[in-house]
Amino acid sequence: MVYRSTIGGLALAAVLVAAAGGACAQDKQYPSWKGEWSAIFQRMPGQQLRFDPNKPFSKGQEAPLTAEYQKIHDDNLAEIAKGRQGLFLYHASCMPAGMPTMMSAGMFEYIITPDTTYIVADTDLRRIFTDGRPWPTDTAPTYQGYSIGKWLAEDGGSTYDVLEVETRGPFKGPRTYDASGLPLHFDNESTFKERLFIDKKDANILHDVITVFDHALTRPWTVDKTYRRSNAKYPAWDRTSCLEGTTYVTIGKEYYLVTQDGYLMPTTKEQMPPDPKYFPQAKK
Repeated sequence: MVYRSTIGGLALAAVLVAAAGGACAQDKQYPSWKGEWSAIFQRMPGQQLRFDPNKPFSKGQEAPLTAEYQKIHDDNLAEIAKGRQGLFLYHASCMPAGMPTMMSAGMFEYIITPDTTYIVADTDLRRIFTDGRPWPTDTAPTYQGYSIGKWLAEDGGSTYDVLEVETRGPFKGPRTYDASGLPLHFDNESTFKERLFIDKKDANILHDVITVFDHALTRPWTVDKTYRRSNAKYPAWDRTSCLEGTTYVTIGKEYYLVTQDGYLMPTTKEQMPPDPKYFPQAKK
């Protein structure tokens, strides 16, 4: 009887501890990441849209590409040298950049709820589900992928201070890290793991430590992206569509310039005009 009482007491204690732990988790407060955040870059020659903001553009990124994808990047740079867009054509044509490029530049807003954290990246939107759901098995391909996250209170306080996120595909593609056409694998099976947190020394600096797992890489590639919060009390949120005011048009895989008088102009030497076979032909 004493043995049974002891077991019963231990079981009751375990239940109470578990309940208390659950209550503590529920009592945690979510952080305030309100405001307008802008990506921080070290000023270096070349494009500022870079996956690793602390290294130079293009080859200066020192991406751990496989030999096959290093050649793809080299060939793409040769295309760009001719005046073409190469693999960056799709984003240059205003298609969404997707992950991870969408986290590389521009203005960001974080909207935190218990079930979902939303990241508004200019005109793109990420949903990070933190409600404990399982991974879906039948999602359609997207540019931003599917993200599941978990809030942690690593400082031991009453407020969550770290958001851990995993993002999986299927992705739409092709996707590149930057305008040099630095490529992700064409199988679009990337996985991204992130840790988002406020800097310990500056509450207006946000870190996104992001690791890429991709078949075009010889190893995972990790960078620390940082963002600065604006001191504006009421941010303007002046967001414009990529298509607004653009003077470029993509037809097939060709990229043309629209002149002020409304005519198509080539963007590279010896570029052929579009095929007008579906239009009535002008009489001579």
